[in-house]
Amino acid sequence: MAQESDQPPIPVALLVDENSNPFEVGCTCEVFGARRRPELGRELYDLRVVAPGGRATARDALFTFADTGDLDELEHAHTVVVPNRPDVDSPQHPRVLDAVRRAHARGARLIGLCTGAFTLAEAGLLDGRPATVHWQLADEFRRRFPSVQLQPDVLFVDDGDVLTSAGSAAALDLALHVVRSDHGAEIANLVSRRLVFAAFRDGGQRQFVERPVPGVPAQPLTSTLAWAQERLDGPLPVAALARHAHLSVTSLHRRFRVELGTTPLAWLTAERVELARRLLEQGRASMTSVAMSSGLGTTANLRAQLHRHTGLSPTEYRARFGGGHAN
Repeated sequence: MAQESDQPPIPVALLVDENSNPFEVGCTCEVFGARRRPELGRELYDLRVVAPGGRATARDALFTFADTGDLDELEHAHTVVVPNRPDVDSPQHPRVLDAVRRAHARGARLIGLCTGAFTLAEAGLLDGRPATVHWQLADEFRRRFPSVQLQPDVLFVDDGDVLTSAGSAAALDLALHVVRSDHGAEIANLVSRRLVFAAFRDGGQRQFVERPVPGVPAQPLTSTLAWAQERLDGPLPVAALARHAHLSVTSLHRRFRVELGTTPLAWLTAERVELARRLLEQGRASMTSVAMSSGLGTTANLRAQLHRHTGLSPTEYRARFGGGHAN
């Protein structure tokens, strides 16, 4: 259970416009709009919904956002979630694009969920930068915004002050990544468990694309993943995972690609880094002990892997997230 903290909630503005997708709106509200909960110990975010004129409809008027804040409330937001919509051919409202540009100019973090990347690109904020979008819209996005460095095969892209995600469920992956970046791995895991959503999926994992559905479902990898997670502190060669799953190494690689969108080694490394982050947040173990207990082996590898995944050294990570985030 998370401990109390004096850290104030981070102001987040969810910007909706006509025909914003309700699913991504709901994901934003679930992750960033949850009020004080016992397992968190505090409010993580202060979410405000804003719309041009204080009102918007969605899904052919099946949903109505009424009595929202107006665009001027973006001036106080640390993070702005920009509008997305099913009809990417219709240009975004000029007032919305101007408000997004102003937010970016003053240093706000911008998040585009699914077709929100179109909004960011229309505002001219993705030129020369990496971004992703739903794989079905990749060709259209490239045609309209050739100066954007599109990465169509990943779940999300974190480019510092501008973040984008692929379709639907990847919105939750990106939202949880933001929580992890802001508040640490343990808090993100608590939020993930509250949502009954699968734990951390690295943004570099591939999107799931259309493929033939097998006539007889294969045994899922769930039991093998759980078995491996209990043994992260020891050697776990890919061959051992394959034996546990009763598969050849080649078949295991294929199944990881299909079910998880990654390789066995990349999944193991991400799990070990996640464990190391939680151990660092607890603030008690030495760096050598964290490296050994997480299966990363040496402090040098711990330092390299943590920096690759978070941009921080172990000491910097503990200083940022180890002050009472986990008990």
